[in-house]
Amino acid sequence: MSDVREDGTPRPPDPPDRDQGEITVVGTAHVSQASVDEVRETIEEESPDVVAVELDEGRYRQMKGGTPDDIEAADLLSGNTVFQFLAYWMLSYVQSQLGDRFDVEPGADMKAAIDTAERNGLGVALVDRDIQVTMQRFWSRLTIGEKAKLVGGLAFGVTKPTTVGLSLGAGFGALFGLLFAIGLAPMLGMTGLLTLGISSSTILGTVGAVAIGLTAGALFGLLFVPSLDSLGDSGLFSGFSLRLLAGVVLGVGAMIGVVATNTYVGPLSAGAVEHAGALAIRTIVGILAGVGIFGGLGIVLGGLFAPSNEQVEDFDDFDIDQLTDGDVVTAMMEEFRRFSPGGAEALIDERDAFIANRLHALRNEGYHVVAVVGAGHRAGIEQYLDNPTSLPPIESITGTASGRRFSIAKVVGYLMMIGFVAFFGLLLMAGVENVLLLKLFLAWFFVNGIFAFSLARLAGARLSSAAVGGGVAWLTSINPLLAPGWFAGYMELRHRPVNVSDIGVLNDLLDDTERPIGELFDEMLDVELFRLIVIVALTNVGSMIASALFILAVIPWFGGEIGGVSELLAQLMDGAGNSLETIVGLFE
Repeated sequence: MSDVREDGTPRPPDPPDRDQGEITVVGTAHVSQASVDEVRETIEEESPDVVAVELDEGRYRQMKGGTPDDIEAADLLSGNTVFQFLAYWMLSYVQSQLGDRFDVEPGADMKAAIDTAERNGLGVALVDRDIQVTMQRFWSRLTIGEKAKLVGGLAFGVTKPTTVGLSLGAGFGALFGLLFAIGLAPMLGMTGLLTLGISSSTILGTVGAVAIGLTAGALFGLLFVPSLDSLGDSGLFSGFSLRLLAGVVLGVGAMIGVVATNTYVGPLSAGAVEHAGALAIRTIVGILAGVGIFGGLGIVLGGLFAPSNEQVEDFDDFDIDQLTDGDVVTAMMEEFRRFSPGGAEALIDERDAFIANRLHALRNEGYHVVAVVGAGHRAGIEQYLDNPTSLPPIESITGTASGRRFSIAKVVGYLMMIGFVAFFGLLLMAGVENVLLLKLFLAWFFVNGIFAFSLARLAGARLSSAAVGGGVAWLTSINPLLAPGWFAGYMELRHRPVNVSDIGVLNDLLDDTERPIGELFDEMLDVELFRLIVIVALTNVGSMIASALFILAVIPWFGGEIGGVSELLAQLMDGAGNSLETIVGLFE
């Protein structure tokens, strides 16, 4: 019988008194009742010293009802942790759906192996690589296109392709409409079209008052409401939304009062409020038009990706026990290799080698082992066991992977950051009007910070987490390799426990196809992992929107003070050019 380590995981008993052991490999489908029966029968017949299972310590503890390790906050700063969990979620969701379809709990084969071993007093060995290491190495090997397909596959698995198309199209359309209305429309002379020809001072002033009050009130609410997790399970209609609504009502009421009594203060003039009203109308029209156009296009494209009736019938007729057939497994593995050679290497080949290393060590210690592994791993493991000299060193297939050595995105990111710092330094040397530089920098800092902070809070981030994300947003905007969401997520993880078991909770929620989308989304937000993903994503989106608005709206606004954007750019370029000439002259 297995000994138990301090962390509750099993370890093999003392080695038997024999020079060489033997290995019997059983290839299973993780959602097949026939595989469960085969596992039990093989263990009973072989009566081995040890039953080896394709599990790591974390998944074993989870199977036994324990809690997997939480995500380390520092890991989030690598930038890949959230995406690795998305990939793992997709793979887990597919397996969960297959289990529901064939009425077998995912992982039932491994559970049967462990239960049979314990019932017969046999040892148990965990021979798989840590799932977080596997997913990190898997994600780092995927190309950008493969990552998009993988995440898209999760979306298509959760809901209809037309719904996915509508959601993505509407989201992109809203963003494009916002940027077009604020930045591009004035350049193209289309402001009159987007403001619907409204020129009445009364209407523009009223709309402007509502827009300013709404924005200021919402920001006030986001600044002072408590984090959602401190409000219990009251859901969307909780202290968060009520206090946010109170801030909005207060802000709008105050601005309506200012306009009605004509008591403008400081920069808040009648002209400024009317300008805000025109901008608000333009923005709303742009967003609605973008949502309508791109949302419709998304529905059409989603319909093109919808499975045909023939494909649905093929799935209904599929025999899960075919997943243990050698020819079928080989064909599936080759199909996956065509999709992603690098991903297949991390998910299949490296794990074959890792598991074979563990089994080879057990065999050398004299154990008679029955190894229960997925059918896709059986052939690779047996090849290594037949030829142990071909096994790679265990160090080469453990630990985190750095991904591709050369990446155009990394080169562009570093060049952008270096270029920005160099350009700013040249401007300082040239003595370009210091007040102008200070204004530009402060605008860059606050526009990025406010958008990133606000969307982080809207996602339910703590005040400290949102503040950190907003505080670094200006810096991350000049380097695509960094993202404020990572930093906001890092702060969240210091207070919000997140682990692999959350994926199972999400899968259970997604299984309920009758639940309304709004209610489903609210319940998913109560799951810590999903909340973390939303916080990271919305913080990054806020910074992206702010960067675009700075170029399309803020810079033209500054340019208006000194004769236009062209004059502003000319001053900046002249200053940088003069500094560069001075530096070059020092070396001549």
